[in-house]
Amino acid sequence: MMTKFRGVRSPLHAIGDGRISMDWINRYIDQPLLHGAAGLLRSWHLRTRQPPELLEPTWNLVVLSFLLIASGQVLGGKPFALGVAALIMLALPSARKLLSVMKASGGGYGAREYKSLRARAIAKREAEWSVRIIVLFCSACLPFFTRIDDPAGACFMLGASIWFVLTGPLKAYLEAAEPPEPNEGDRMFSGAFHFG
Repeated sequence: MMTKFRGVRSPLHAIGDGRISMDWINRYIDQPLLHGAAGLLRSWHLRTRQPPELLEPTWNLVVLSFLLIASGQVLGGKPFALGVAALIMLALPSARKLLSVMKASGGGYGAREYKSLRARAIAKREAEWSVRIIVLFCSACLPFFTRIDDPAGACFMLGASIWFVLTGPLKAYLEAAEPPEPNEGDRMFSGAFHFG
């Protein structure tokens, strides 16, 4: 009689059987992306000395600027005007968030902002796990469903899918990632005193 040992199978064997568990998705997809987003926030804060909250709206505005330049090269007339209006509407929430964060914190990032961001990130990390996976899955599948016969409509769908792929998953993971500590952006910090 042979004894079956559970838990010694490799993750790839579980995929071959068609049984992908939530633990596998959490361990090999969600957690590495959360660690990557935390590293991205940390490097943003170290290089720019700006609050980590500003990374997502800044990236969104960069992507929208790229799409505006690309639409100027591809579209003309009324479709271009409609595209510009759509891009401006997509840029307004990011611009408003940039202004509100800069006005609220005065461009600084201290212990109070860190604690607030950390509490919000922990809540989103625990409560919105499935939302992050759905956004990730949709961003992987969306470029395959953008075929339209109308050339202007195809350009709009291509632009919308590029925008969603480049901003949707990043926003979801940046909001749930561990924010950098305030002293990580201060090059004069000696490391002897550690608050929080």
